[in-house]
Amino acid sequence: MSDESNPARMSLLQRFTTPKSLITMFITLILVVGEARYGALGGFHKLVITLGTCVLTELALGFFVRGVMPPLQSAYITGMSLSLLLRPVDGQDWLYAAAAMLSIGSKYALRYRGKHLWNPSNFGLAAMVLLDSRQVGLLSHEMGNDLRVNAIIWLVGLMVASRARVLHVTLTYATSFTAFAALRAAILPATSFATEVAPLTGPMYQLLCFFMLTDPPTTPGTAKKRIVSTVIIAALECVFRLANEWHWPGATLVAPAPAIIALFLVGPITFGLDLRARGRATAAPGGAVPSPA
Repeated sequence: MSDESNPARMSLLQRFTTPKSLITMFITLILVVGEARYGALGGFHKLVITLGTCVLTELALGFFVRGVMPPLQSAYITGMSLSLLLRPVDGQDWLYAAAAMLSIGSKYALRYRGKHLWNPSNFGLAAMVLLDSRQVGLLSHEMGNDLRVNAIIWLVGLMVASRARVLHVTLTYATSFTAFAALRAAILPATSFATEVAPLTGPMYQLLCFFMLTDPPTTPGTAKKRIVSTVIIAALECVFRLANEWHWPGATLVAPAPAIIALFLVGPITFGLDLRARGRATAAPGGAVPSPA
């Protein structure tokens, strides 16, 4: 048994350098930098509402549904993500609490073969936008595109992803998004590659690349399947962006958050199919499920 799987044997330094701890510290870094440099939160009361609701919902559901004291790291990451990315119209701060309850509640209500299917942050953001995009938007340009700040965030994020053994997912999405950005720049007359690839430096895409797409509890169990799923998500996002440019019917529904909604639609399908395949392999005579890679 490794030290990371046995917290009692871990030193203080080891506890702070586990993938879970590094992920928690990294998302805190993004939020602190965003607020200190750009005022991205627009007030710490929004963080209090969102994070507080996430934690209380997790505690209540963990106790009443499962009868246990649940770990709170997922609630913390979800609360930080929602408070940074969600943008209700002025005076509608109760929507932060609604998004928090939807996000954490999805972990307990929407399950298949004992697993929750959606990353909680992704579910909450997509649900709020799809329910009423007139009342809810997402963070876009408020954190700017300072190359030095983004370089630091990406460098730290890549190190954390490597430590958590999900770097292949982050790099697959970044590469796919860049390739599809080049495709859109080639076929759309009124845009450029720089314009199409620019969202990749924004906070929503940083959280998508480093937290939502790579979330181990809601991704397929092998590296190959995760890569395929990630490419499909990036492809669907590209379709959504083109649909909006070409004014296809219904395109405005996904226009506020094409990447978030693409993950919302594709992620649970590919993960559910993987769970089903693993279940069949286990049920087969002499069957064995491949170890996650």
